[in-house]
Amino acid sequence: MSYLEWINTDIHRDFKAVLFDFDGTLSLIREGWQPIMYGYFTEVLTAVSGLPEAEIYNLVKDFVDLLTGEQTIYQCIRLAEEVRKHGGQPEDPLVYKAEYSRRLLAHIAHRREALACGAADPEEYLVPGSIELLEELRSRGLTLYLASGTDHEHVLEEAQALKIDQYFNGGIFGALDDYENFSKEQVIRELILPKIDSGHGLLGFGDGYVEIENVKAAGGIAVGVASNERERRGIDAWKRPRLVRAGADVIIGDYRVREKLIPELMGGGKACVSHV
Repeated sequence: MSYLEWINTDIHRDFKAVLFDFDGTLSLIREGWQPIMYGYFTEVLTAVSGLPEAEIYNLVKDFVDLLTGEQTIYQCIRLAEEVRKHGGQPEDPLVYKAEYSRRLLAHIAHRREALACGAADPEEYLVPGSIELLEELRSRGLTLYLASGTDHEHVLEEAQALKIDQYFNGGIFGALDDYENFSKEQVIRELILPKIDSGHGLLGFGDGYVEIENVKAAGGIAVGVASNERERRGIDAWKRPRLVRAGADVIIGDYRVREKLIPELMGGGKACVSHV
């Protein structure tokens, strides 16, 4: 059973462009990144604060979760602020980012290697139904964009490994070391909106707070992807309420609902909640 919930039924639009987030929205290569970040940041902050590890872990989890969807550097900037607040001398946030990235890449190395050598089917590391959805949207003449808080070079590599890079005729955009010159909001404002009549022609898919807010702020329609990354079925009960609060018009678990979702997005949804 796949999950489809209509939060807002007034969604009939003549879409021109579609913006996708990457990790958790399409790609599952980085599934498990949160425990890596929680653990590393807790280690850093516990060492300088002298507070119980459990207390620091809860603090870290709160701010990491709050900033999920932003570029990774913003979580590292917040870590540096907390280190200073707790009496320590922080490293440059880019140092924290480099170490976190090293740990995460070590954790997912076997996945990237299996995809690179053909030992793994890309479908194993995609939210179910992703390829079919991308093909459907392109067949309707829409321009597809991909924007991620993950480093640009890694997004390109992983999108190619998953064989989905070809679908993004509008471009693929990831985080830069010069982080002030990239954001999902900038992609919408500077690259997408000038090419479509208005934000009403924008459809967005994302599993994080930031991209849903950005799409809604532009006047678009947002599909919240409450993907259960580990099980690849059902929904993540933590993601769903966050996506609703961010303003998602629709909540889904994965793209196996596409045959019902897409016609209703394009032609007006009716059901308040349905499981298909």
